[in-house]
Formats: sequence, structure tokens, C-alpha cells
Amino acid sequence: MNRLTTSRGEFDLTRFPEDPRDTLRAWDAADEYLLRHLDGIDGEPADLSGTVVVVGDRWGALVTAIADHRPAQITDSFLTQEATRANLKRNGVDAEAVRLLSARDMPPGRIDVLLIRVPKSLALLEDQLRRLAPSVHAGTVVVGTGMVTEIHTSTLKLFEQIIGPTRTSLAEKKARLIFCAPDPLLARVASPWPRSYALPGDVGMVSGLTVTNHAGIFCADRLDIGTRFFLRNLPESRGPERIVDLGCGNGVVGMAAALANPEAEMLFIDESYQAVASAEATFRMNVAANTTAEFLVGDGLSGVPAGTVDLVLNNPPFHTHRATTDATAWRMFTGSRRALRSGGELWVIGNRHLGYHVKLRRIFGNCEVVASDPKFVILRAVKK
Repeated sequence: MNRLTTSRGEFDLTRFPEDPRDTLRAWDAADEYLLRHLDGIDGEPADLSGTVVVVGDRWGALVTAIADHRPAQITDSFLTQEATRANLKRNGVDAEAVRLLSARDMPPGRIDVLLIRVPKSLALLEDQLRRLAPSVHAGTVVVGTGMVTEIHTSTLKLFEQIIGPTRTSLAEKKARLIFCAPDPLLARVASPWPRSYALPGDVGMVSGLTVTNHAGIFCADRLDIGTRFFLRNLPESRGPERIVDLGCGNGVVGMAAALANPEAEMLFIDESYQAVASAEATFRMNVAANTTAEFLVGDGLSGVPAGTVDLVLNNPPFHTHRATTDATAWRMFTGSRRALRSGGELWVIGNRHLGYHVKLRRIFGNCEVVASDPKFVILRAVKK
């Protein structure tokens, strides 16, 4: 746990799930810069008396610090929402002080203060700005924040094209602010997302099928080479097995498993609301209506009863925002072992250099290489 000190007070904050060994803070210099700006470090304090919306707050630090203004938080991340709930409680703030909205929810009809933590994905930023623009008026205060490495010319162009004239602050501690003056005369154009593309012709029975992608998900405009390799080497499945596409993204791997075994009961899980919406759209478009499937936004397999799963298919991320970490992979692997029945299998694809085989042997007591190429390896671990 770390303590964020501001003119508004001190706040004990952690990421979610909380891990005492985790050295990563629940905020960074960009969050601090924005809070100092709101407090008037370079002029008058910001007027936060109207409807305040905070977009992309990564672990709830921003809304916790300004909770007395009853902001709405918009995020694509289930983990962010859980971190926000935990940090509000940890600091004695009423949970009702912050309205938690997902990227799939309708934003408030009127926004007087719009604070935006610039996301990694330019597509997600465009989608968010397009969806928020109709709620912004000429008097809306719009301030973005991010690290210098996160704010590019293309970032500023989106603010300029969708909201209005845009300028940036000087950099402080490698962070920068974006100031945008809403122009009511700008045409309000609907978001171009979701988008679709046809799968290539070399990925088995899903070749040529159409995949739906909402903004911000991994490789939303093409099939990545790791998933392509995984699709060519999926395990055989027969009968009424329960199969989980863990960290499902647009759901193409789970869709392939469902098409290969129509009797299977599928479960698609991701912590991204946009990803789960993409997976469901992809599945409904391509798989028979009587195929059993559930779509869950959550923290890995934490919400799945122990000993109820036959097969887990997993391509774990090795970063959280811009920090490289194996914490998510560890949770996915340990969660899979708990959720699997005896004899159940976890199939994992990853870059060869990540060394997932070491982790799987520690957790499962076994691990074998199913397939490999110069870049990727597919591993199989069995619950004994």
C-alpha cells in the first residue's frame, strides 16, 4: 500500500487485487499533475460543482481524491472498478459517492467537468470522445492527462477534431496535461466502432468467418500471429465439456472451440467490458443459436466454482497498462488449477522468452510443450 498526498488530504491506495509484494503504485505523476491543476497550482482552483466525469482512472486514485464532488467514473476495466471500490472503502469514503460506469454504459447526459486519463489505445480514446461529445457543452472544462510517452500528435488531433481547440501544458515529472475548449459547432459524428474483419484462410474451421471488435481490445483490426498459431493447434474436445476462453479478447479462440465441439458449454471471461462485448458479438454471429455460452466480465476465474471446468484456453497478458508484470499470468494459472476438474487441462500460448513452463510446473507439477515456432510456444498442464 502507498499513500498519495494531495492538498485535499492523504489517501492510502492500492491496485487490485491487493498484493503486499507489489511495488507498483496505484497512481503516477500524470494523476498527481491533474490533481494539482484542479487545486489551482497554476491559477484558480477548478470549479467542480457540476457533473464531473472521470474517464480512464486506472486504479481509482482520481475519483477517490475528488469523491466529495460525487464524480462518475467511466472505465473499460473490471479491475479498475474493483480497485476503486476497495480504495474508497479503505479511505472511509461512501461507496455511493462515485458512480461507476463501464465503457459500454451510456454516459451522463450533461457533463460540466470532463477529466480524461489518456488510454494506451488511440482507438479507445476516439470511441470514448465520440460517445462523450454530445454531453459536452461550451462551458465544460475538459482536461486530459498522461505521461509524455502516452501523448502524441495523434492524441491531440483527436481532442481537436472531436471536442475543440486543444493545447498542452509544460511537462512535469514526465507528465503532461491536455486542455481542450469545447466547440459546440463541431459536427457530432458517431463512433466508428465496433468494426469487423474476416479471418484469414489458414486458421482451420474459423477461416473466413467474421470477427467483431469494439475499440481498445488487443489487435482489434487484424488477427495477431500468436492467436493464429494457437488456432492451428487447439486441443480436440468431445462431448459436453465445460471450456473456458480465459482472457478472451474478441473470442475467436473460444468460438473455434465451440465450432469444433457443438456439445461444449463455453465460458468467455475477460476483465475488459469491450472485450466481452466483442466476444459475444463474434460468437452470436458465427455459432449456432442452441450452443451454450456464457460471457463474464471479471477477475479471471475467481468467480468460477472450483472443480467445474474441463479445459481452459489462455493467452495471458504480460503487462498491466505500461508496466511489464507476470502477476496476471500467475493469477490466471492458479485460478485455472482451482477451477479445473481432476484431469482437466490448461492450454497456454505465450512468447517463448516468458518462461511460462516454469510457472506451470510449480503450480500444476507438470507441463509439456504441445507446439512451438521461433516466437511462440503452446504449453499443456494437467490437474492431477
